[in-house]
Amino acid sequence: TRRPITRHLLRTHPELTEVVAAVHYVGQSTTRGWGRLSYEVGAEDGIGSLGPAWSSEEERNASFRYDPRVMDGYNLNKLRIVEVELLDPVQVRTITEGVDAVIFCATDFEGNRPRAIASLNAAFLFRAVASPTKGRVEIEGLRSSLEGLVGEVGERRWKEREAVGVGVGNGGLGGGMGLKPNEKNGPTQFILVSTSPDAFGEFETPFGEFNGLKRQAEKIVSEEFPSLTYSILQMGLYDERVEEGLEICREKSLDQEGNSEGGMSDESVGSLRPSIWDGKRKKRINRRDAARAAVEALLDEDLVNQKVQVFTAVR
Repeated sequence: TRRPITRHLLRTHPELTEVVAAVHYVGQSTTRGWGRLSYEVGAEDGIGSLGPAWSSEEERNASFRYDPRVMDGYNLNKLRIVEVELLDPVQVRTITEGVDAVIFCATDFEGNRPRAIASLNAAFLFRAVASPTKGRVEIEGLRSSLEGLVGEVGERRWKEREAVGVGVGNGGLGGGMGLKPNEKNGPTQFILVSTSPDAFGEFETPFGEFNGLKRQAEKIVSEEFPSLTYSILQMGLYDERVEEGLEICREKSLDQEGNSEGGMSDESVGSLRPSIWDGKRKKRINRRDAARAAVEALLDEDLVNQKVQVFTAVR
C-alpha cells in the first residue's frame, strides 16, 4: 500500500515540501521495492529508450526523460526515496528528521502469511532463521518509527521554545506545545495502516498469531506514545476486483474483546449471502482507495486518536 500512498500524496497535495518514501530492506537492498515504487508514482511515464542487448553498455541501458505533457502533475521533484532497515533505530531516527507526519504501512506479511513463506523471499527467510530474535517490523519496527517521530517532535518544540524565549512555540507538528490536535491545520502525526480483524483467518508465526500481532501494534500506537496524535485504520481485505474510486466507508472498530463498538459486526457480515468470489462475504477495498483513505486521514479531525475499519464494499 505504501506505493499508492506515495502516489496519492504527491498528486493531491502539491503544497507539500517533500514526501519521503522509505524502501524497507532486509540484509541487503533489492531492486524489487524500487521498481514497484517507480512504476506506481509514474517515474516511468516519461520518454524512454532501450537499446538492443548486443549494443554497447551505454546504448543498451534503459533511460527515461521527464515528459511535461504527461508528468506535469506528478510532483516527482518533491519525492525523496531512502533505504532503511526499520529494525535499526539509528537509521529510523535519521529518516524521521524534519518529518511532520508518518504513514506506517510496513509489514513482514503477504496477506496473513510471513513473506518468507508467502513469496519464498530468501532475505526474510535468512533473517527468520539466522536472527529469530532481531524483531518484527509490525512491533519493533513500528516502535522505532514512533520513537524517531517523538524525538523529532521534542527537538523541534525545544528549538521553538529557545527561539521565542517563552514556554510555547508557534508551529511544528500539529501546532506548538499545548495546542489541540490538528489545530492550525497541522496533520495527524502518525497514521497506522492495519488490518481489519475479519480480513484474514488466523495464522500462527514464530512470534505469535497474525491478528494478535496487529492488535498489539495498534495498542502500542494508542497507549505508549500519548504525546503523538494518531489514527489507526483497519483496512478491509485488499482486493483488486473491487472497483477503484468507490465511496470510502469508515466504521468504529472492535474493542479488544471483539465486541462491536458500532457499525457492521463480523457476525452480520457473515450472515449475508456468500461471496461470489471466495464464499465468505467480507469488507473489501481496492489498494488505491486504501491509499486515498490513509492520506485523507492526515487532515481528518474526526479521525484524530481514533481506530476505525475502512472499506469500500462488502462482497
